[in-house]
Amino acid sequence: MAEYRGVMVHAEVTEGKLAAIAVELLGCGRKMADELGEELSAVIIGSGVGNLAQEAFAAGADKVYIVDDALLQDYRTDAHVTVMEKAVRQAMPGILLMGQTAVGRDLAPRLAFRLETAATMDCIELAIDPGSKRLLRTKPVYGGNAHAVFTSDLDPQIATVRVKAMTPLEPDTARTGEVVNVEAGLGPSTIRTEVLEKVKEEVEGISLEAAEVVVGGGRGIGSADGFKQLEELAGLLKGAVGASRPPCDSGWIPDVRQIGLTGKIVTPDLYIAVAISGSSQHMAGCSGCKNVVAINKDPEANIFREARFGIVGDWKKVLPAFTGKVRELLAG
Repeated sequence: MAEYRGVMVHAEVTEGKLAAIAVELLGCGRKMADELGEELSAVIIGSGVGNLAQEAFAAGADKVYIVDDALLQDYRTDAHVTVMEKAVRQAMPGILLMGQTAVGRDLAPRLAFRLETAATMDCIELAIDPGSKRLLRTKPVYGGNAHAVFTSDLDPQIATVRVKAMTPLEPDTARTGEVVNVEAGLGPSTIRTEVLEKVKEEVEGISLEAAEVVVGGGRGIGSADGFKQLEELAGLLKGAVGASRPPCDSGWIPDVRQIGLTGKIVTPDLYIAVAISGSSQHMAGCSGCKNVVAINKDPEANIFREARFGIVGDWKKVLPAFTGKVRELLAG
């Protein structure tokens, strides 16, 4: 029986190029493959994606498996899980990394079931155990109130990873590697779903998931007008504005800006939480932030337990002064 070896990345495609999460995972995968002394491969699935192999090589891959078929133009669960299973059984990777995206969340557990293995979802840190050489997978648990480390004796070891949790490598366009074309083997009769329409989410400015700086507002902001001050600060920092659930429920800010267990997951370098209490439901959506700055008038607010820096005070007084200082520093 073939041995499971190497690291494989499911490289998602967005608008004709590798998605940001794919490049991040290739950077992480390259480091783990080097540590194991094994190969890093990528699998790219879609229609007209053969030209993307070089992007994967530049991001760190040694080998790229291409599954190119007109029936794979749009993501459909039954088609993609079938061809992904085929590619994995051919490559036999010891570790398989996927993005914690709409595609990854749908695909990973189904693929794990077919491969008779386990998938650890929503990881924020990965490492190789020095002794066992197994994959250590760290993820938030209990609504983001704690982090747990998981491992498994089953192969392949599957993990989905949050966007921006990993750092991509500097692209090396001189890198080359082996391209393996995998026949999809699909027929129209094997696909039980049909994409009737695509509705693209309209987002003004920087999206929450891609932003390196997020300014979030909570119930204490009090009105839609209050969020205009948050937008001013976010604009200076070239960031995005988010919110906890109450402001979205009150209609002060669109629902697509909600951060939390029932909203979006963000992992910016800087998260400025304004008048946010820090409930576990909200913190589940931002526990991967690298630096949290909290502004709240309640010194006992839970947000201060999560924050690296905290300001106790009325946001209506603190934020204008804070924004003014940022503007001064940027101008100087």
